[in-house]
Amino acid sequence: MAAEAQLRKLGIDLPAAPQPAGKYVPFVVAGPLVFISGQLPVRDGQLAVTGKLGSEVTLEAGVEAARLCAINILSQLRAACGLDKVRRCVRLSGFVASTPDFTDQPKVLNGASDLIADVFGEAGRHTRIAVGVAALPMNAAVEVDGIFEIG
Repeated sequence: MAAEAQLRKLGIDLPAAPQPAGKYVPFVVAGPLVFISGQLPVRDGQLAVTGKLGSEVTLEAGVEAARLCAINILSQLRAACGLDKVRRCVRLSGFVASTPDFTDQPKVLNGASDLIADVFGEAGRHTRIAVGVAALPMNAAVEVDGIFEIG
């Protein structure tokens, strides 16, 4: 099923692609690859999940934050080339603001990975990095970027 049709089936209405928070571009198309800059868990123009996993942010809220990041990745991807041109997701890189003893970063990033797989099916299976960090921009709990092959 085409990605746009799959989004409708999942009941997901993508927001407008978020604007960059700094002096960078939200995506770059380089040959058959689209590189999406890091996306924060923004909903309705507001940062939805802030703080650190392992203290004030629950695992469930972290998973939802990663899902919101993936929704914003899809919005950027639609703006870059259209979702139905995606041949596969190559890689997602996720950064989780967390306490030193929090070690469930991979579980948090499943929120993004699961959504990408739900939208693109087998083509949504990807390589991934899930890293814990001391802090993220604007106190975001999670940031995710992506690389996609188009054709």
